[in-house]
Amino acid sequence: MRPMLATPGEVPARPPTGPAWVHEIKWDGIRLLADVTEGRLRLLTRGGRDIAHAFPELAALGAVAEDLLLDGEAVCLVEGRPSFSHVVERVHVGRGAAAERLAAARPATYVVFDLLRLDGLDLTALPWSSRREALEQLVEDVPGVQLSPVYDDGAMLLTATREQHLEGVVSKRRDAAYHPGTRSTAWVKFPHRDRVSVVVGGWRPETDRPGRIGAVHVGLPLRGPDGMPQLAADGSLRLRYRGRVGSGLAGRAGEQLQRLLAGVPAGDYPFDAPIPPVEARGSTWLRPQVVVDVAALGADGTVGRLRQPSFQGVRPDLAPADLVAPVEEPR
Repeated sequence: MRPMLATPGEVPARPPTGPAWVHEIKWDGIRLLADVTEGRLRLLTRGGRDIAHAFPELAALGAVAEDLLLDGEAVCLVEGRPSFSHVVERVHVGRGAAAERLAAARPATYVVFDLLRLDGLDLTALPWSSRREALEQLVEDVPGVQLSPVYDDGAMLLTATREQHLEGVVSKRRDAAYHPGTRSTAWVKFPHRDRVSVVVGGWRPETDRPGRIGAVHVGLPLRGPDGMPQLAADGSLRLRYRGRVGSGLAGRAGEQLQRLLAGVPAGDYPFDAPIPPVEARGSTWLRPQVVVDVAALGADGTVGRLRQPSFQGVRPDLAPADLVAPVEEPR
């Protein structure tokens, strides 16, 4: 099962009002479905990869029920606030002692916000309010697990999360069913900073240091009429160009990304349209395999290029195909 996704809210942000809506904190973590079957816990990324071995401190989820499916996020708190860089490094860790050391030094919390299956019963068709009521009774006092709090006043929560430097707010309809793998208007997100996951399609060197990465070219996978990713002649994904990202690549971050990209095969130009020669000059094109997060001030309304994008980190929990725009459902 793929998780349900939220649609972007209006700008400027105005969360919906009235008793039909409830509001939650938008957590800056890794979205994970916690799937328990016959007592065995799997923590599944959006792409379906099981990374339970990386979070041994969340093993108590396996004892909640014999058959269970939860939706939530793994969050690492630093000085009381979620740190994306701390939690994403956990995805890289192997099994055994390394995972145990990180779990002890930087324990993650599973912030749970939905209940999708329990004891063989599929609950996704029930309204959010019914799923929430059952969830509250299920996860009380489970080690490593925190129930995501809910609020009636979205505007108040938006102001509070901004002041506390949290990621934002997600507003949900109380009567909404859970639509796996869709981006539904029944869930609406209001982030304080526009961060997006994109695919690296190439890189260009620094002007005065030819061997060092200066910027990456990024894009989003194109979806065909059948809803599947569009492929180039060599079988790789075709991307819609979203721009060139150079900010945030100085120092250790750029060195780590360069080492990662060194292992990616070279490929044909992967984007759907040509970019200016001055930007393409000296670039190395790659097969679209690496997903990264960038923060930006929105996008240019004409060509969709990200405005002032800044590199935030690699997303090892996502594959490029995970970024294909999902089918939207209104409710």
